[in-house]
Amino acid sequence: MDGPTEETLCVDGARLRRAREARHLTRPQLASLLGVGPDWVKRVETGQRTEDRLPTLYRLCRVLGLTDVAELTGGQTSMPVATGGRLAHPGVEELRAAVHAPLFVQEEPEDVGVLAGRVARTWAIWHGVREQRTAVAAVLPDLIRTGHATMRAAEGPEKRRAAVVLSEVYALAQQYAAHIVDPPLYWTLVDRARMLAETADDVLALAGAAWVTGNGLRAAGDTEGARRVAADAAETLERSTEDGSDRLRGLYGSLCLHVALSAAQERREGDAWHWWDKADRAAARLGTAYMHPWTAFGEGNVAVHGVSIAADLGAHGTALQRMTEVDPETIPSVERRSRLYLDAARGERARRQVAAALTYLRLAVATSPEAVRYVPAGRALAEDLARTAPAPLRRAAHEVASLVGVPVE
Repeated sequence: MDGPTEETLCVDGARLRRAREARHLTRPQLASLLGVGPDWVKRVETGQRTEDRLPTLYRLCRVLGLTDVAELTGGQTSMPVATGGRLAHPGVEELRAAVHAPLFVQEEPEDVGVLAGRVARTWAIWHGVREQRTAVAAVLPDLIRTGHATMRAAEGPEKRRAAVVLSEVYALAQQYAAHIVDPPLYWTLVDRARMLAETADDVLALAGAAWVTGNGLRAAGDTEGARRVAADAAETLERSTEDGSDRLRGLYGSLCLHVALSAAQERREGDAWHWWDKADRAAARLGTAYMHPWTAFGEGNVAVHGVSIAADLGAHGTALQRMTEVDPETIPSVERRSRLYLDAARGERARRQVAAALTYLRLAVATSPEAVRYVPAGRALAEDLARTAPAPLRRAAHEVASLVGVPVE
């Protein structure tokens, strides 16, 4: 077979209904998550409407936690959801070469403190610039190679300290690689962050690795696994928050947000807001000026997650209300600030407010083009608006789609 046939690409209504019910979603809830009218789901499920647009199929699969379009269509051709909407970044192959570099190549080791400073500066770049992936791609491969050389050369406590630093390098690599690399490379980065944290035998490194592992599990659709990993780490750190460092409290809050977001994606509303409240209290204790150097946890990030959680729960009115209460300038991370606008755009699109959705999407792109361009939800929304915008807004929608890298017919 040369490719999927038209019949293969059509949604099977019965399969859609079973997948929706398995996620405990009502028809209106699924429609809200997809940004379509309440009657759309019923018409597709009952065969009154044929749905064969590939972006919609991928979007349906992501919302329903399916890993292959064939699960939704019943087709014989496998179309893994992991490849849908992915846009490659030019730095990926150099990163891959560094990750899989020969073990006996001689690289110059570095003082662990100097290496730690370089890693901290690179994390600051990730959160501080508009083109974060391009900026960190220029230095990540060397950080990986030098980090391994430094760890091999170190002895005793310095070796464990080097393992902590190298684990943070792989945590950054995982952030860079999200949505843009093949699953094997992505999971290599996640697993190395975890193994290095275990080698270091350091509580904070292990908690950071739990955050990274949870990201990987959630990206793979295993929200329950992500929630369990992050909750276990958060509960471990919680016992030490009274006497612990700000770094510990920041990681604790980061993990609480992680649990909250995973719970929201599972439609566990009570759990989602319970863990968000924990994070909110942790951020308040740390003060308005605090931001964790690589998870970006702080008061502004808690506010961003409040919008994201409401959006993932399908409560788009609540998401937009929370959006109005957030001052974007209080969010130090450019990437997270862009996410705030993107979530607002999703909420407006779900309410069929195309002009407002386009306005927020343009703000997201202006804040950080790469934070939209390399995120499937951003690309899908840009494509959707370019396709559905009314005539007076069509040119603007096409311009935004072009900036995001979405082909416009």
